Amino acid sequence: MNGAFRTPLIVKNLLIINILVFMAQELLPFGDQITRNLALYYWESPNFGIWQYVTHMFCHGNLSHLFFNMFALWMFGRILEYDLGSKRFLLFYMLSGIGAGILYSCVNWLEIQAIMSRAETLAAITPGAAEKLWRLVNIPVVGASGAIYGVLLGFGMLHPNSVIMLMIPPIPLKAKYFVIIFMVLELFLGLRGGDGVAHFAHVTGMVSAFILLKYWKAKGKIYY
Repeated sequence: MNGAFRTPLIVKNLLIINILVFMAQELLPFGDQITRNLALYYWESPNFGIWQYVTHMFCHGNLSHLFFNMFALWMFGRILEYDLGSKRFLLFYMLSGIGAGILYSCVNWLEIQAIMSRAETLAAITPGAAEKLWRLVNIPVVGASGAIYGVLLGFGMLHPNSVIMLMIPPIPLKAKYFVIIFMVLELFLGLRGGDGVAHFAHVTGMVSAFILLKYWKAKGKIYY
């Protein structure tokens, strides 16, 4: 097989695990229960389990969600695995996803505190605020997106001048600008809200990856 398309061990196994879990979600009669157990709930939800900071990375909401995450993992993760080595790449991937989940829970906590504080000031809670509060506590997060955005950030930091050809619009763009644009876009969409996508989980995945890569660089374990 052409080396440019060869898939290293960790990326290959991550692809297989994600696909198998999705098939279990969709095809098994207790698939909904699998999703409820693996998805990441807010820490004050009765459905929350500490293991969900890991397991939420391996289940997805629908086929397109799975496809785009796995395509990005294959495109950029292969290069990072060769750069970092298989063991360090696996640690990087997992810590990016776990860090994204933890930081996202903290963002949810801040949002909930803001809603409750405003409700106390007004001595009432508006219907819109009540609905948002319910969603923050009861709607879980699924998907590898936090880890995938960490992988994108890592690729941009280790290969800043590599050229990526965008699909829409079809123009070439250096990786460092690609990452910056994506991070700003996700931050904007997260602040705007209302589309049902956990954009802050994407941002916090990138933040987690950035901290980890800077730590490794300071320790002399990687160079870029």
